[in-house]
Amino acid sequence: MSGLISRFFLLAKVAELVDALDSKSSGCITRVGSSPTFGTILSSQTVYSMRKMYSPWREVYMESFKDEKHPFHPGKDIFTDIPPEEDEERYVLHRAKKSFIIMNLFPYNCGHLMVIPFKQTPELSELDDTTKLEIMQLTDVCMDALTRTISPHGFNFGVNVGKVAGGSVDSHIHFHIVPRWDGDTNFMPVIGETKVLSNDMRKLYKKLHKTIAEIVAEKAG
Repeated sequence: MSGLISRFFLLAKVAELVDALDSKSSGCITRVGSSPTFGTILSSQTVYSMRKMYSPWREVYMESFKDEKHPFHPGKDIFTDIPPEEDEERYVLHRAKKSFIIMNLFPYNCGHLMVIPFKQTPELSELDDTTKLEIMQLTDVCMDALTRTISPHGFNFGVNVGKVAGGSVDSHIHFHIVPRWDGDTNFMPVIGETKVLSNDMRKLYKKLHKTIAEIVAEKAG
């Protein structure tokens, strides 16, 4: 409890510092909206952005990496060759011709899904156009299914290419679909460093599996 209280007062001090910097127009912080307070920071009602400093001289350093080959370990990863008989156990929701939909076992939010090509490659450029198109189509299916089952207010959709970009399985490119709700980032992750997940994954798997099958059938018919 003492740790949470310490974080609470630390965040309050940060809010006071932001107020001070903003009132002095120091140039470190650009304010958008009303003057910040501790409450508005927690509720994300005020948006801040840092000024940008351009450093074109770093271009020489950045170009020094252009011929560098990223390490790729040819061994199979956790997404490769999942047996169909293990689909339910591994939370695979749907298999298409070139890619598949799976639930993330370590979700950022309830209903966090991934679309993954069967081909193991770290690079988007190594996927053929048919696979890329199918990935977009399955992404649409994912968002439709999530909307029908758990009614999110929006989505984050993206891909981390390479470990430096945050890719946890950087040898096999995969695409994230994360449902979002108003207020899903609150004091628990900000102060308590704890994310609350409100759905039972097994129950949600069964709902999504049924809904995705219905959506695929609708599109085929």
